[in-house]
Amino acid sequence: MTSTSRDRDLRSQLETLTTEAFRPELAEVDRLPTLEIARLMNAEDASVAGAVAEQVPAIAAAIDAVAERMARGGRLVYAGAGTAGRLGVLDASECPPTFNTDPARVVGLIAGGPDAMVNPAEGAEDSPELAESDLAALGVTPDDTVVGVSASGRTPYAVGAVAYARERGALTVGLSCNRGSALAAAAEHGIEVVVGPEFLTGSTRLKAGTAQKLVLNMLSTITMIRLGKTYGNLMVDVRASNEKLRARSRRIVAQVTGAGDEAVERALATTDGEVKNAILVLLAGVDGPTAARLLDEADGHLRAALAAAGS
Repeated sequence: MTSTSRDRDLRSQLETLTTEAFRPELAEVDRLPTLEIARLMNAEDASVAGAVAEQVPAIAAAIDAVAERMARGGRLVYAGAGTAGRLGVLDASECPPTFNTDPARVVGLIAGGPDAMVNPAEGAEDSPELAESDLAALGVTPDDTVVGVSASGRTPYAVGAVAYARERGALTVGLSCNRGSALAAAAEHGIEVVVGPEFLTGSTRLKAGTAQKLVLNMLSTITMIRLGKTYGNLMVDVRASNEKLRARSRRIVAQVTGAGDEAVERALATTDGEVKNAILVLLAGVDGPTAARLLDEADGHLRAALAAAGS
């Protein structure tokens, strides 16, 4: 196929995508007052949550499948290009400080590698082989989950990642913002959040990017809830890596146990700052090593560990 015919084929594909549609009613938006433009954009953004809501059953089904694999020791891997890739890397990078996960358990892959986070590598998105190479380097297994993220749902890097992972028995999820996408079709769990044409034609860092961020928030957060990384809505696996997080750790222990400041400090000191362990020390009346053993036997679930301790 010649470059001209390839270009023609790509243009015809883009013309079918909702995310690429032109909105004539906004053709003179640049002539409006700034306040009016801001109001229009805000109104556009307000529609995103409703589009996500329509996909909640599909999102929940994917989360249960992801949590089952991760409970067996598997990893959660995001793969995308451009904005979609950056959002996956962002979500993955926030899991260690929020849920105290090993950085290798939730991984973000972006077409073009880490440098593409700040320096666009748009050509890299056209290579499914690059996705295969990136996943091969991780050694994807049947216990892993690979989430392809692409607003258009046709990005070769994301589709290639899902196809490669599925061939190797991994769980696959395809997150896009167009119906009938190749990405959703390639994955076991297709999530298509149709947010409609963008405020700026084809600028999918806007509504599509917001939708993808909302879904990725749900995938990682609810998976971690299922894995026992929270107690109620408290982040009891938070990694106290700075003063703010150390203060949050003390506050969480106090909220759960009702203990005073001195007792909280002693419990955290005897458990090397581990919040769940400190809560067990205070509520179950056990020492640090016993708290660690109870949590290990309960696969990290604090409620189960408390029940085992008779609390």
